[in-house]
Amino acid sequence: MGTLLHRVEFAEGETVAGMRSRAQRLITMAGDLLALARELEGRPAPAATNGSHDEAAMPTDRRVLGELARNAYRARRLRNQYFSGTDLFGEPAWDLLLDLFINACEGKRVPVTSACIGAAVPTTTALRWLTILESRELVEREADSSDARRIFVRLTPRAQTAMSAYFARASQDTRSNEPRRPLIVGS
Repeated sequence: MGTLLHRVEFAEGETVAGMRSRAQRLITMAGDLLALARELEGRPAPAATNGSHDEAAMPTDRRVLGELARNAYRARRLRNQYFSGTDLFGEPAWDLLLDLFINACEGKRVPVTSACIGAAVPTTTALRWLTILESRELVEREADSSDARRIFVRLTPRAQTAMSAYFARASQDTRSNEPRRPLIVGS
């Protein structure tokens, strides 16, 4: 994936609630920065949600959604530093989707070999999951027109929409403690 992962240091004795509170403050600050950037660019900022469930107020900026996905990817890798072995938390399909979504948000094409590395599992396992995701119409392969040996993989439009909706909704859910209705993306 070519992603530079940063080590996150936690204060000794920091609780999960403390980390969640810090994460919520960071998400709020990120939203404020995005609104300021939009204002400076002359684009209207999205309306404040005040805890509402307004889907239109969810972030839709590809960079913001990509950064949310990158944070999720980093958090998944971070677990391996605190728990012995990388085989304890296996979700190669989700890691593939995250990696492909991050790269799509950055406008990057992903060769199959890079996607396999991003999944953080053996190549054969990643290839098997790519085949499964392809059969479910979540990813598609594309031949490289300049190099017949290379194949690119990307999210389908349906998967791109689902990932965007997921991260937009997840960012809203972290801002509010109110229960939310399930978000269902059409098939």
